[in-house]
Order: sequence, then structure tokens, then C-alpha cells
Amino acid sequence: MPFYLTAEFWVAVGFVLFVAAIGRTVFKIVTVALDDRAERIRSRIDEAQQLAKEAAATLETFQRRQANAAEEARLLLDRARVEAEGAAKQAAADLEASLKRREQAAMERIAQAEVEAVADIRRQAANLALEASRRLLKEHLSAGKADQLVNDAIGQVAKTVH
Repeated sequence: MPFYLTAEFWVAVGFVLFVAAIGRTVFKIVTVALDDRAERIRSRIDEAQQLAKEAAATLETFQRRQANAAEEARLLLDRARVEAEGAAKQAAADLEASLKRREQAAMERIAQAEVEAVADIRRQAANLALEASRRLLKEHLSAGKADQLVNDAIGQVAKTVH
């Protein structure tokens, strides 16, 4: 009897066809599941890249703001310094004119007034710079860091004034 007429042969053929049909279906299911998973992973990677770009942009914005704040503080300090120098020059000119017209006692009082004026101008300039710095720091720094920087700056200004 030829082999293709035996029951075992047809059982084997049926088994192979069954496995092929099931295997094809399972292959499609596994392929779809893997494609879905790959798409979710790709989506998460894209989202992470977008978040990284946003974080970099935010960092750049804050660095730019910090640089602008530092430049503004420098300009305020320069302006205060120029005003203080102008006031000191004006006080010196006034002192010189008064020295020509007054006696030694008047010269001593004017000298005392000059010292007080310079100290007052320094205090005002320091207070102005301190207030500007406080505002800038308050707007751009966390409360804890701002308090620490303000306290350090007050200590330095106090040392400079005294």
C-alpha cells in the first residue's frame, strides 16, 4: 500500500496543516503585539525627547534671565557709583568754595558735613543697591536661596559702610 493512503500519513498531514494554520495566527498575534509594544516604546521615547527639549529650553530661559538680572544689578551698581561720585565731586566743590570764605572753625564744620554726606550717600547707594538686589533675587530665586544671599549681601554691605 502506498504511504499516502495510510491513516498515519493523513494524520501527519492534518497535524502539519493544523500547526501551520495555528502558527500563522499565533505569528500574526505576536507580530501585532510586538508592533504595538514597539509603537508604545517609540511614543515614550518621543515624549522623553520632547520633555528633554522643553527642559533645555526652560534651562536656557532661566540662564538668560539670570544673566539679565546680573547685568541689571551691575548697571544699577554702576549708576549708583556714578551718582555717588558726582555727589562727592559736588560736595568737594562746595567745600572748596566754603573754605575760601570762612575761617578755620567753618572749615571744620564743612569737613564734618562732607564726611556725613559721603556716609549718607554711601548708605543710600548701598540701600538702593540692596533693595534692587532684593527685588531681583526675590523674583528669580527660591525663598531659601534668596534669604541666604540677601543676608550675605547685608553682611558685606554692613562691613563696607562701617
